[in-house]
Amino acid sequence: MKQCWEEAPEDRPSVDQIYSQFKSINQGKKTSFADSMLRLLEKYSQNLEDLIQERTEELELKREKIERLLCQMIPLSVAEVLKMGVTVEQVTIYFSNIVGFTIISALSEPIEVVGLLNDPYMLFDAVLGSHDVCKVRIPGGWHSIPPFTTVS
Repeated sequence: MKQCWEEAPEDRPSVDQIYSQFKSINQGKKTSFADSMLRLLEKYSQNLEDLIQERTEELELKREKIERLLCQMIPLSVAEVLKMGVTVEQVTIYFSNIVGFTIISALSEPIEVVGLLNDPYMLFDAVLGSHDVCKVRIPGGWHSIPPFTTVS
């Protein structure tokens, strides 16, 4: 087919040459041009189906990965509602950080670091216990968000 599109006419195959090529493709069997084209279309169709299946499997793996990450970042009940397409009207996210923690921990014994962290976070947990919030662990620490109650 590529040869048939050559710009110079002398570089294009003749009808007899094309017929001979089709004959060699069919290995000497008597088949029509339409049969040959149908076989090529079937082969092309099967290749497309295989490619679609492969891409669908890749998409499913990525969807599962995204779902796992979502469920690690927010409560499962919130993730399920969001997956259904419900819009969240209000969410508050609190991130905490201890300024200079890297330097303090480098200069302290492990038990001192535990003591340093234990006091403020126990107090923080006590405050959270008296409010309608949930704690969510994400890379870097524990974070609190209000439970999912308001949706539109």
